[in-house]
Amino acid sequence: MEHGFAWMAFVPGLETHTATAFLVMAGVLIFAFRARAQLAAASDPTIPDSALSARNAAEVVTEFIGNLGESIIGHGSEKYVPFFGSLFIFILASNLMGLVPGMTPPTDNFNVTLALGVVSFAVYNYYGIREHGAAYLKQFMGPLLLLAPLMIIVELFSHAFRPASLAIRLYGNMFADHLLLGIFTDLTKLVIPVVFYVLGTFVSLVQATVFTLLSMVYVGLAVSHDH
Repeated sequence: MEHGFAWMAFVPGLETHTATAFLVMAGVLIFAFRARAQLAAASDPTIPDSALSARNAAEVVTEFIGNLGESIIGHGSEKYVPFFGSLFIFILASNLMGLVPGMTPPTDNFNVTLALGVVSFAVYNYYGIREHGAAYLKQFMGPLLLLAPLMIIVELFSHAFRPASLAIRLYGNMFADHLLLGIFTDLTKLVIPVVFYVLGTFVSLVQATVFTLLSMVYVGLAVSHDH
């Protein structure tokens, strides 16, 4: 897709999407350190700040991800909240970049979304191996030893397709959303684009949630003892 003017195109040595992804990463780190400093400075950490702050925003995200993880993974899901929270915030911030004039969302580039899918793939397999050890590999063999050769092939293809599936879903939705917003902004400079900015914000939130939720499902399957 050909984009119009992009501020990050002026960053030397980096593609626009890569430069924007680094910008988002820096913003997420600043947000995290700010929230941590505010929490450490609080006289009573159990009492929320009275005004809007980075700490309040971080606590809302943590509670949301924690509740979602509890419903998907169940007992012990709280130890995975740092990963899922980081994933959710990064994807959401990347998606919302597309609503800023002159900025290109990293997530409407397939290389970026595939990298996120590969990270999710690596992490859930890591958690599975950490939970079960070598016994984790038994889930690839199926319930019957006789069918193990066939099940191993099926499971390997199934697992290998997961990062691609995550990447295609996120990329396709954000590409379409950014394209639609750009078209209507060019055609109608006032009023109508506001509707698509609201819709774009909603789509950004939904897609970040869906990616995180599916990653939770994969982690839940990997660490489950009910294979």
